[in-house]
Amino acid sequence: MASAVRLFGALAAVLFLAGCTAESCTEPVIVPSYYTTNDAVISSESVFIVEILLTCNNGAQNVALYADVAGKQFPVTRGQDVGRYQVSWSMEHKNARSGTYEVKFFDEESYSLLRKAQRNHEDLSSIKPLFSVNVDHRGAWNGPWVATEVIAALIGLLVYYTAYCAKSNIQA
Repeated sequence: MASAVRLFGALAAVLFLAGCTAESCTEPVIVPSYYTTNDAVISSESVFIVEILLTCNNGAQNVALYADVAGKQFPVTRGQDVGRYQVSWSMEHKNARSGTYEVKFFDEESYSLLRKAQRNHEDLSSIKPLFSVNVDHRGAWNGPWVATEVIAALIGLLVYYTAYCAKSNIQA
């Protein structure tokens, strides 16, 4: 009885691990879209969101992806729709320079090679991503030079002064 339980447990573990393995994608075709924060007045950090629709030539649908942006790695989440993936990150507005950010996407095999090369301080340029997406960030707007409250107060004072002068001229 105990051996049957062990055998069943081992079989269940093997089936679970087999179901958890990700497929590899050959000749990926992507449809990217992205969003970046453009208003620093209403947010504390600049946010970057990249969504992709991935289609593989071999029909793989369970592809595990990892993203690399300027040497920092981020997990890529799978959406509810087949082939839809998303990665996001944020940084302080002052560090989020305007320009183009290259987001490199790696599958499990190339990601493990990337991490190994980083640990061993090896050349990272030899590790090719599965594909990459360029994100154009125009920077975040920090608001007007003069606050609208100050402009409203100045206009109010100007209206008051004009009315006071007009009243003085009428009474004189």
